[in-house]
Amino acid sequence: MILYHGSNIIVETPKIIKAEHGRDFGFGFYTTDIKEQAIRWAIRKAKLMQRKGQPYTPYISVFEFDEENYQKLNCIHYDEPSMEWLNMVCACRGDISFSHGYDIVTGKIANDNVGETVTYVLQGIMRKEDAVERLKFEKINNQICFNTETALRYLKHIGYEDCR
Repeated sequence: MILYHGSNIIVETPKIIKAEHGRDFGFGFYTTDIKEQAIRWAIRKAKLMQRKGQPYTPYISVFEFDEENYQKLNCIHYDEPSMEWLNMVCACRGDISFSHGYDIVTGKIANDNVGETVTYVLQGIMRKEDAVERLKFEKINNQICFNTETALRYLKHIGYEDCR
């Protein structure tokens, strides 16, 4: 399987990325199997970095991952927004110290529209059941998060593209 990571830098050696706020599936190295999505991420990240005085060039780094490796790792896959997926996203976004224990988490991305719904749940404005129903009508892209160093060893860098 070919995976993409969008950024303002070329990533040859992936690392677990930690931040000051929670991510959908916790701290990790986020990829997607959708090239256009990675390009959008790269452009967005590059623009954010440009505002901070850093390089603007958007890149997608390209990796190969043999799907047979899923059997060697502790993985979970969410095909669509569900109560289990929403619980994972809320736990990871709501508590940066939360650890789910998976090597790889694959599932839908909580983009801006979805993120708003997740925020409503976290703030107690919307019930989880209503959020899951609402999310069934959203077009949601995929993400594959490598959460451990063990999982990262199975990613093979095969190139990059300048997205300008």
